[in-house]
Amino acid sequence: MKLVVDTHTHTLASGHAYSTILENAAHAKAVGLSHLCVTDHASSMPGAPHHWHFVNQRVIPDHLNNVRILRGVEANIMNADGELDMPTYVYAGMEWVNASLHEAVFRAQSKEAHTQAMIRAMETQLIDAIAHPGNPNYPIDAEAVVDAAVQHGVAIELNNSSLNGSRKGSEPFCLTIAELAKEKGAYVSTGSDAHFALDIGNLSSVQRIIEQVGLSEEQVITSEAERFETFQRRRFAIRQRRVEELSQRA
Repeated sequence: MKLVVDTHTHTLASGHAYSTILENAAHAKAVGLSHLCVTDHASSMPGAPHHWHFVNQRVIPDHLNNVRILRGVEANIMNADGELDMPTYVYAGMEWVNASLHEAVFRAQSKEAHTQAMIRAMETQLIDAIAHPGNPNYPIDAEAVVDAAVQHGVAIELNNSSLNGSRKGSEPFCLTIAELAKEKGAYVSTGSDAHFALDIGNLSSVQRIIEQVGLSEEQVITSEAERFETFQRRRFAIRQRRVEELSQRA
Protein backbone atom coordinates (compact mmCIF):
# COMPACT_ATOMS: atom_id res chain seq x y z
CA MET A 1 0.00 0.00 0.00
CA LYS A 2 1.43 3.37 -1.02
CA LEU A 3 0.65 6.29 1.28
CA VAL A 4 0.34 9.50 -0.73
CA VAL A 5 -0.96 11.94 1.90
CA ASP A 6 0.69 13.25 5.06
CA THR A 7 -2.13 14.54 7.27
CA HIS A 8 -0.02 15.89 10.14
CA THR A 9 2.87 18.33 9.61
CA HIS A 10 4.32 21.44 11.23
CA THR A 11 6.13 24.56 10.05
CA LEU A 12 8.08 27.30 11.79
CA ALA A 13 4.75 28.78 12.83
CA SER A 14 4.28 26.07 15.49
CA GLY A 15 7.12 27.62 17.47
CA HIS A 16 9.08 24.40 17.96
CA ALA A 17 9.37 23.23 14.35
CA TYR A 18 12.14 24.23 12.01
CA SER A 19 11.08 24.37 8.35
CA THR A 20 8.99 26.60 6.13
CA ILE A 21 5.95 25.54 4.16
CA LEU A 22 8.01 25.85 0.96
CA GLU A 23 10.67 23.51 2.33
CA ASN A 24 8.01 21.04 3.46
CA ALA A 25 6.29 21.14 0.08
CA ALA A 26 9.57 20.58 -1.75
CA HIS A 27 10.28 17.47 0.30
CA ALA A 28 6.68 16.28 -0.11
CA LYS A 29 7.23 16.42 -3.87
CA ALA A 30 10.56 14.62 -3.56
CA VAL A 31 9.03 11.68 -1.69
CA GLY A 32 6.03 11.38 -3.99
CA LEU A 33 3.18 12.79 -1.91
CA SER A 34 0.08 14.04 -3.70
CA HIS A 35 -1.30 15.99 -0.72
CA LEU A 36 0.24 17.74 2.28
CA CYS A 37 -1.81 18.91 5.25
CA VAL A 38 -0.30 21.92 7.02
CA THR A 39 -1.40 21.46 10.63
CA ASP A 40 0.46 23.86 12.88
CA HIS A 41 -0.41 23.89 16.56
CA ALA A 42 -3.41 25.99 17.51
CA SER A 43 -3.14 28.97 19.77
CA SER A 44 -3.15 27.38 23.24
CA MET A 45 0.10 25.51 22.65
CA PRO A 46 3.10 27.48 23.97
CA GLY A 47 4.81 29.22 21.06
CA ALA A 48 1.89 28.71 18.68
CA PRO A 49 0.43 31.56 16.61
CA HIS A 50 -2.71 33.60 17.23
CA HIS A 51 -5.80 32.26 15.50
CA TRP A 52 -5.49 35.03 12.89
CA HIS A 53 -2.59 33.05 11.50
CA PHE A 54 -4.99 30.27 10.58
CA VAL A 55 -7.60 32.63 9.15
CA ASN A 56 -4.91 34.08 6.88
CA GLN A 57 -3.90 30.70 5.46
CA ARG A 58 -6.15 31.64 2.56
CA VAL A 59 -3.07 33.34 1.05
CA ILE A 60 -1.33 29.95 0.69
CA PRO A 61 -1.61 28.58 -2.87
CA ASP A 62 -3.61 25.41 -3.44
CA HIS A 63 -0.52 23.78 -4.94
CA LEU A 64 3.19 24.08 -4.24
CA ASN A 65 5.65 21.96 -6.22
CA ASN A 66 2.60 20.23 -7.76
CA VAL A 67 1.57 19.01 -4.29
CA ARG A 68 -1.94 19.88 -3.11
CA ILE A 69 -1.61 21.93 0.07
CA LEU A 70 -4.43 21.69 2.60
CA ARG A 71 -4.74 24.59 4.99
CA GLY A 72 -5.22 23.08 8.41
CA VAL A 73 -4.53 23.02 12.12
CA GLU A 74 -3.77 20.69 14.99
CA ALA A 75 -6.40 21.86 17.45
CA ASN A 76 -5.95 21.32 21.17
CA ILE A 77 -8.70 19.52 23.06
CA MET A 78 -8.99 21.74 26.10
CA ASN A 79 -10.99 19.67 28.56
CA ALA A 80 -13.14 16.59 29.07
CA ASP A 81 -16.02 18.39 27.36
CA GLY A 82 -14.08 18.25 24.09
CA GLU A 83 -13.79 22.02 23.65
CA LEU A 84 -11.30 23.17 21.02
CA ASP A 85 -9.03 26.17 21.36
CA MET A 86 -9.91 28.57 18.56
CA PRO A 87 -13.04 30.60 17.83
CA THR A 88 -15.53 28.39 16.02
CA TYR A 89 -15.65 30.53 12.88
CA VAL A 90 -11.96 29.86 12.22
CA TYR A 91 -12.65 26.17 11.65
CA ALA A 92 -14.95 26.94 8.71
CA GLY A 93 -11.91 27.82 6.62
CA MET A 94 -9.78 24.86 7.65
CA GLU A 95 -9.41 22.14 5.04
CA TRP A 96 -8.02 19.62 7.54
CA VAL A 97 -8.41 19.58 11.34
CA ASN A 98 -6.56 17.23 13.63
CA ALA A 99 -7.53 17.31 17.31
CA SER A 100 -5.29 16.05 20.07
CA LEU A 101 -4.34 16.07 23.73
CA HIS A 102 -1.10 17.80 24.72
CA GLU A 103 0.52 17.94 28.13
CA ALA A 104 1.10 21.69 27.87
CA VAL A 105 -2.63 22.33 27.46
CA PHE A 106 -4.59 19.41 28.95
CA ARG A 107 -3.14 18.03 32.13
CA ALA A 108 -3.39 14.23 32.16
CA GLN A 109 -6.32 13.06 34.25
CA SER A 110 -8.16 9.75 34.17
CA LYS A 111 -8.82 7.21 31.46
CA GLU A 112 -12.48 8.20 31.60
CA ALA A 113 -11.70 11.92 31.18
CA HIS A 114 -9.34 11.35 28.25
CA THR A 115 -11.84 9.09 26.53
CA GLN A 116 -14.68 11.56 27.03
CA ALA A 117 -12.51 14.43 25.76
CA MET A 118 -11.82 12.66 22.47
CA ILE A 119 -15.41 11.54 21.99
CA ARG A 120 -16.83 14.97 22.75
CA ALA A 121 -14.34 16.55 20.33
CA MET A 122 -15.62 14.22 17.62
CA GLU A 123 -19.19 15.11 18.50
CA THR A 124 -18.49 18.77 17.68
CA GLN A 125 -18.23 17.73 14.00
CA LEU A 126 -15.49 20.35 13.62
CA ILE A 127 -12.62 17.87 13.32
CA ASP A 128 -11.43 15.37 10.73
CA ALA A 129 -9.13 13.15 12.78
CA ILE A 130 -8.06 12.35 16.32
CA ALA A 131 -4.29 12.75 16.34
CA HIS A 132 -1.89 10.43 18.19
CA PRO A 133 -4.61 8.68 20.23
CA GLY A 134 -2.08 6.01 21.25
CA ASN A 135 -0.15 8.37 23.53
CA PRO A 136 0.42 6.33 26.72
CA ASN A 137 0.39 9.52 28.79
CA TYR A 138 -3.32 9.72 28.02
CA PRO A 139 -4.76 6.23 28.49
CA ILE A 140 -8.15 5.80 26.84
CA ASP A 141 -10.90 3.28 26.34
CA ALA A 142 -9.71 2.56 22.80
CA GLU A 143 -12.83 0.63 21.82
CA ALA A 144 -15.10 3.50 22.87
CA VAL A 145 -12.98 6.02 20.95
CA VAL A 146 -12.93 3.90 17.78
CA ASP A 147 -16.67 3.28 18.06
CA ALA A 148 -17.23 7.06 18.27
CA ALA A 149 -14.98 7.62 15.27
CA VAL A 150 -17.09 5.19 13.25
CA GLN A 151 -20.30 6.79 14.45
CA HIS A 152 -19.21 10.34 13.58
CA GLY A 153 -17.23 9.54 10.45
CA VAL A 154 -13.97 10.86 11.89
CA ALA A 155 -10.58 9.32 11.12
CA ILE A 156 -8.24 7.77 13.67
CA GLU A 157 -4.65 8.82 13.08
CA LEU A 158 -1.65 6.53 13.05
CA ASN A 159 1.21 8.85 14.00
CA ASN A 160 4.70 8.00 12.77
CA SER A 161 6.46 10.21 15.29
CA SER A 162 4.74 8.43 18.18
CA LEU A 163 6.17 5.16 16.90
CA ASN A 164 9.68 6.60 16.73
CA GLY A 165 10.22 7.84 20.26
CA SER A 166 8.40 11.15 20.58
CA ARG A 167 5.78 9.46 22.79
CA LYS A 168 7.64 6.53 24.24
CA GLY A 169 5.60 3.40 24.76
CA SER A 170 3.01 4.26 22.10
CA GLU A 171 3.45 1.23 19.88
CA PRO A 172 1.29 -1.34 21.73
CA PHE A 173 -1.50 1.21 22.11
CA CYS A 174 -1.29 2.21 18.43
CA LEU A 175 -1.39 -1.45 17.45
CA THR A 176 -4.52 -2.03 19.54
CA ILE A 177 -6.19 1.03 18.02
CA ALA A 178 -5.30 -0.15 14.50
CA GLU A 179 -6.71 -3.61 15.22
CA LEU A 180 -9.94 -2.09 16.52
CA ALA A 181 -10.13 0.19 13.48
CA LYS A 182 -9.87 -2.82 11.20
CA GLU A 183 -12.50 -4.76 13.18
CA LYS A 184 -15.00 -1.91 13.32
CA GLY A 185 -14.39 -0.36 9.91
CA ALA A 186 -13.02 2.98 11.10
CA TYR A 187 -11.30 5.40 8.77
CA VAL A 188 -7.55 5.76 9.34
CA SER A 189 -5.33 8.74 8.53
CA THR A 190 -1.54 8.74 8.45
CA GLY A 191 0.61 11.56 9.80
CA SER A 192 4.35 11.98 10.04
CA ASP A 193 3.95 14.71 12.69
CA ALA A 194 7.03 16.18 11.02
CA HIS A 195 8.67 19.13 12.75
CA PHE A 196 11.46 19.28 10.14
CA ALA A 197 11.20 19.11 6.37
CA LEU A 198 13.15 15.88 5.96
CA ASP A 199 10.50 14.03 8.01
CA ILE A 200 7.66 15.04 5.69
CA GLY A 201 6.13 11.87 4.29
CA ASN A 202 8.07 9.64 6.68
CA LEU A 203 5.35 7.08 7.33
CA SER A 204 7.45 3.91 7.43
CA SER A 205 6.51 2.86 10.97
CA VAL A 206 2.85 3.60 10.31
CA GLN A 207 3.02 1.50 7.16
CA ARG A 208 4.47 -1.38 9.14
CA ILE A 209 1.47 -1.34 11.51
CA ILE A 210 -0.96 -1.09 8.59
CA GLU A 211 0.60 -4.17 7.03
CA GLN A 212 0.82 -6.06 10.33
CA VAL A 213 -2.86 -5.48 11.10
CA GLY A 214 -4.02 -5.87 7.51
CA LEU A 215 -5.92 -2.61 7.17
CA SER A 216 -7.59 -2.27 3.79
CA GLU A 217 -6.95 0.52 1.31
CA GLU A 218 -10.61 1.48 1.63
CA GLN A 219 -10.09 2.24 5.32
CA VAL A 220 -6.75 4.02 4.96
CA ILE A 221 -7.95 7.29 3.45
CA THR A 222 -4.40 8.38 2.58
CA SER A 223 -3.71 5.39 0.33
CA GLU A 224 -5.02 7.08 -2.81
CA ALA A 225 -5.41 10.73 -3.80
CA GLU A 226 -9.04 10.49 -4.94
CA ARG A 227 -10.00 8.49 -1.85
CA PHE A 228 -8.52 11.17 0.38
CA GLU A 229 -10.18 14.00 -1.53
CA THR A 230 -13.58 12.31 -1.27
CA PHE A 231 -13.20 11.96 2.50
CA GLN A 232 -11.81 15.48 2.91
CA ARG A 233 -14.55 17.15 0.88
CA ARG A 234 -17.23 15.35 2.87
CA ARG A 235 -15.72 16.36 6.19
CA PHE A 236 -15.18 19.95 5.03
CA ALA A 237 -18.84 20.28 4.07
CA ILE A 238 -19.92 18.84 7.43
CA ARG A 239 -17.67 21.31 9.26
CA GLN A 240 -18.99 24.30 7.35
CA ARG A 241 -22.59 23.30 8.07
CA ARG A 242 -21.75 22.83 11.73
CA VAL A 243 -20.11 26.25 12.01
CA GLU A 244 -23.16 27.82 10.37
CA GLU A 245 -25.48 26.03 12.83
CA LEU A 246 -23.44 27.22 15.80
CA SER A 247 -23.28 30.80 14.53
CA GLN A 248 -27.07 30.90 14.16
CA ARG A 249 -27.47 29.77 17.76
CA ALA A 250 -25.12 32.45 19.08
